[in-house]
Amino acid sequence: MTAQSPKFRVGLVQMRSGRVPARNLDSAVALIREAKSAGADYVLTPEMTNILERSRESLFAAIVPEEKDPSVAAFRTLARELGFYLHVGSLAIEVLPEKAVNRSFLIDPRGEIVARYDKIHMFDVDLAGGESYRESHSYRAGEVAVAADLPWGRIGLTICYDLRFPALYRALAEAGASFIAIPSAFTQQTGEAHWHILTRARAIENGCFIFAAAQGGRHEHGRETFGHSIVVDPWGRVIAEGGSEPGVIMADIDPSLVATVRARIPSLQHGRRFELVEPIAEPAHLHLVRAP
Repeated sequence: MTAQSPKFRVGLVQMRSGRVPARNLDSAVALIREAKSAGADYVLTPEMTNILERSRESLFAAIVPEEKDPSVAAFRTLARELGFYLHVGSLAIEVLPEKAVNRSFLIDPRGEIVARYDKIHMFDVDLAGGESYRESHSYRAGEVAVAADLPWGRIGLTICYDLRFPALYRALAEAGASFIAIPSAFTQQTGEAHWHILTRARAIENGCFIFAAAQGGRHEHGRETFGHSIVVDPWGRVIAEGGSEPGVIMADIDPSLVATVRARIPSLQHGRRFELVEPIAEPAHLHLVRAP
């Protein structure tokens, strides 16, 4: 889109998803309606809108393939009814009997799914204090980066842990994305340390808006997420932020700011490809001498 693209209003839905998809759907729909009533043209929900469940057995007992998922159908109907862009941050979707995908859906005002994105980077980590996560045990990683056109510009689709891999964001920016969505469920521990730094860094590096709807609070299965859904502008300024409770965060977006910032610091034009040089081995005749 051009620098004259009109302004629009974004609504971020912050949730505290539990173990029962039907209840999560009801909560999401109520918050989405609230955002639309506040004038949102585009609404983003968090990662794992439909379920947050650590038990593999319970997860697969609760989820279904996309074509049978009542949440997908309900969100399509809602977008069509209210006539706006609904970006479902992600749903756990069964693709094999014991494998799921963490899938994002962008739905247009006609209720059509115009983009799908499967989370590429799997959260397989051991944190201090005994927290351990193995997303790859239950989920199949995606392999394709996705961007889609909105009336106000192009948006790149990412999910949560992707935030730590800047090459993905640079690729989306180079493909014309002015906005990048990061629906998330950051842990309390990692969120306190890195959430603001990373979301602002991705905005600054790429001269783009960041829309990051998050899960927040202590969930049914005991996990605690950081919340703080956030909108960051292309200069790295936080223009809207939530707290730890479920709710709606609103922000007015001026797409022309993207062109202004990218003209001021045109780093997207200055990137260069380079070769990685292997470390030079220490010459055999050199020896490190340590004082006694």
